[in-house]
Amino acid sequence: MKGIILAGGHGTRLYPLTLAVSKQLLPVNDKPMIYYPLSALMLANITDILIISTPTDLPQLTRLLRDGSHLGLDITYAEQAQPVGLADAFIIGADHIGDDSVALVLGDNIFHGHSFFDILQQSTSDVDGCVLFGYPVSDPERYGIGETDADGRLISIEEKPANPRSNRAIVGLYLYDNDVVDIAKNLQPSARGELEITDVNRTYLERGKARLVDLGRGFAWLDAGTPESILQASQYVQVLEQRQGVRIACVEEIALRMGFIDAEACDRLGSELSASSYGRYVRSVAAEFRDSPSPN
Repeated sequence: MKGIILAGGHGTRLYPLTLAVSKQLLPVNDKPMIYYPLSALMLANITDILIISTPTDLPQLTRLLRDGSHLGLDITYAEQAQPVGLADAFIIGADHIGDDSVALVLGDNIFHGHSFFDILQQSTSDVDGCVLFGYPVSDPERYGIGETDADGRLISIEEKPANPRSNRAIVGLYLYDNDVVDIAKNLQPSARGELEITDVNRTYLERGKARLVDLGRGFAWLDAGTPESILQASQYVQVLEQRQGVRIACVEEIALRMGFIDAEACDRLGSELSASSYGRYVRSVAAEFRDSPSPN
């Protein structure tokens, strides 16, 4: 499975912050925002990743993540000159996807939960159609909402419904089989002139090949697209990291634990950042991993 991070747009809801810097490089507590969606793909065991952003923001993102080889990844980049809809990612990324299935994650979405790794592993193992993820919200009229039957199969999708039939918001993480490329290429722009991800999902729904995985209680989904939501996300991450003594979305640690890099490589990455508490944490993880007994 290939991965795409859509980090486009102009971040207008964050002006003036984003007049000079990419939204995805703004800090969420102790790390750049893009580390969070990147970590989701890594936890899904996806190493071949395309990052789509604006011509202005791509050099900044490239400077941060380079070609990904330091994390055991293969990261490439593509331009989206204008924000013409989420589904445009599959057209831009068609060559990257090739004949594979694909996971699309939005660059300002943050996911955290103790079962997230298991959910991703199960959901990406054999994608036939599309797999969406639902999160219970108290204000479903603000979101795209999915309604399911008893088997978890989607039976309806409504965008910001006046009278919601479900409280399950569809979050910014989507899994598709290879048909998504042709589906996206044949979409008609919506009334606002965009290629809508909801129209992609409805196509799969009409084919009877759409499934909604319920993230449920004990899970956190945050959309860090406004100053208020970035602050809330930072506070959430800060509290958990301080209380638990572990870092959320530490990409170096994930790369190590997923087997993308070894302890020595992880330690080198930490040493480059050792003036910060983040870098010292990375080095401590590498040391703990190196000194732990190997499994029989």
